[in-house]
Amino acid sequence: MPAPASDADLAIARRVLDIEANALRELADSLNGEFCNVINLIEGLKGRLVVTGMGKSGHIAKKIAATFASTGTPSFFVHPAEASHGDLGMIGKDDAVLALSNSGETPELSDIIAFTRRFNVPLIGMTRKPESSLAKQSDCPLVLPASPEACPNKQAPTTSTTAMLALADALAVTLMERRGFTSEDFRTFHPGGKLGQRLLHVDDVMHGVDTLPLISPDALMAEALVTMTSHSFGCVGVVDDAGVLAGIVTDGDLRRHMADNLVAMKVGDVMTAGPKVTSADALAVEALAIMNDRSITSLFVLDDAGVPVGLVHIHDLLRVGVA
Repeated sequence: MPAPASDADLAIARRVLDIEANALRELADSLNGEFCNVINLIEGLKGRLVVTGMGKSGHIAKKIAATFASTGTPSFFVHPAEASHGDLGMIGKDDAVLALSNSGETPELSDIIAFTRRFNVPLIGMTRKPESSLAKQSDCPLVLPASPEACPNKQAPTTSTTAMLALADALAVTLMERRGFTSEDFRTFHPGGKLGQRLLHVDDVMHGVDTLPLISPDALMAEALVTMTSHSFGCVGVVDDAGVLAGIVTDGDLRRHMADNLVAMKVGDVMTAGPKVTSADALAVEALAIMNDRSITSLFVLDDAGVPVGLVHIHDLLRVGVA
């Protein structure tokens, strides 16, 4: 049985919703040519829209990336802390970055912002602070109205995150209508509307054994760097004498040992042991879940003996519409 109605509780709930509803009306009234600049930028992208944010803004950013990806704009989320340990390599020269920060001064975003400025990657900053570092560094700043948060001490992200989500929805829907995105297009991007995508297995999308970057744990890192560079996966698998995967060396491992004499070190001293892996008969969506859970971009595919037989990359999943 439902609990008896409490007038006090209902009054609080209605107050919160009124505050957030008013904030959305303020947001709608504040839209200007900068919104159109962002629409033009995203529509003209040859690459993907990379969405990032920290904390509550990060949770909103993940949903925003999913919304864009499912409505015809290739998009994915990059965690700003992981970006500083190798995932900046996921951002290409044809991409754009949408960075979310209520204050515009989130320290974890500094490396991504610097990367976009160094390599001329368009930066869209969504913030409530027009004088913040994020807004000033952005090619297209999206400044949210300074509406009060709905919590009693005005600190917990409530109104601000609602506004971020709503503004991104406005961008996505505007792009859908500008492109003439149809119901048929929508089904293409949703596994529920295309059974074949739901049932794709890892071996349908993985790179085969002949293309794998593999090395011995006794090899020097100088050799490992050559192997990594000659492939495009951002990692190298470490196999023992029996060919069993013992570990992995990623861009993040390189960064962690940069202060050491890295090239003279042995691979076994740098590698991450016991990496996350998958099997060829696993569903591609299961591999994607592992990547999202661990904030990684590649998984080695092992046989029953633990020997690498393939590798699946996040780009492969994006290409076939699983991600």
